[in-house]
Amino acid sequence: MGHEGTGLTQSGFSFAGLPSSTQDRLSSRYVVLPVPYEATTEWLSGTRHAPFSIIDSSRLLELYDCAIDTDVSEAGIYTAEEMAPDMSGPQSMTDKVEAEVGRWLDEGKVPVLVGGEHTISLGAVRALAARYPDLSVLQLDAHSDLRNDYLGARVSQATVMRRVREICPAVQIGIRSLSSAENHHIKENNLPVVFWPPKKPSSEWLPAALSHLTDSVYITIDADVFDSSILPWVGTPEPGGLTWDDVWQVLEPVARTRTIVGFDVVEFCPREAGAAPSAYMLAKLIYRLIGYSWLHTLGESNNDTRAQRTEQEASSAWLNHRTLQ
Repeated sequence: MGHEGTGLTQSGFSFAGLPSSTQDRLSSRYVVLPVPYEATTEWLSGTRHAPFSIIDSSRLLELYDCAIDTDVSEAGIYTAEEMAPDMSGPQSMTDKVEAEVGRWLDEGKVPVLVGGEHTISLGAVRALAARYPDLSVLQLDAHSDLRNDYLGARVSQATVMRRVREICPAVQIGIRSLSSAENHHIKENNLPVVFWPPKKPSSEWLPAALSHLTDSVYITIDADVFDSSILPWVGTPEPGGLTWDDVWQVLEPVARTRTIVGFDVVEFCPREAGAAPSAYMLAKLIYRLIGYSWLHTLGESNNDTRAQRTEQEASSAWLNHRTLQ
């Protein structure tokens, strides 16, 4: 494991142990932004420790990813300094995230946020929407996060997608916990939400859901989208979630057919030493998604069959392998 034989040396505390000098910053396409913010989480605390845990585990990644036949480090990945939390309130923190993400966007970088609680996604979406008029958001999550307010706050981890939908369209997949008011809001507005487990085969629900995405997509991944038996280290765990393959069934066609302008991974909660394997799993998720995004940007793929398939064909191929009930 690690970087044996690559010629690269680890440079301090950085994602995948990749060098993060000034020159690396200039040449990199992706910037990893650690955001250890935690203020509105109401159950299991510890999401503030997630950026350190995930980045620390990422140094064990193989730089070559055999799933996509690519050395993803060649995309150029720079790790920014940890963003200091603004504890004066979630609105102030989202403003700070918006400004920081905007600064990196203006440098031509693709932001990859590592939270921290889900509230930070709002700041990133605001920054991106100001620069991508056709922006849409894909949310993978166990919770809809569509409350209009929660405990008196309009900006929190429980309301983040309600605020995001006020900015741009969004598709939500993996939902299996919400309030009656949120359910009413979804039905009343006919929102594209895929409850989990889906009642239709993936050949039907997946193309239908992805059809609501524009070309420029921001992806927000709440760690609790995964089944709690696979990844229990989250702030609000929910059983009955997605597997690793289920998540890639969604992400792969998005990465092949859309431009990923940024993404985040949030709500991981490494409360004890036993969380290290989950941290590594999320590090690999981040690294591979960077790889898929980069290959799309280059307009090529090392897997010709995969690159030439349409969304419908990809879904059908997956269905032959595993039908979701």
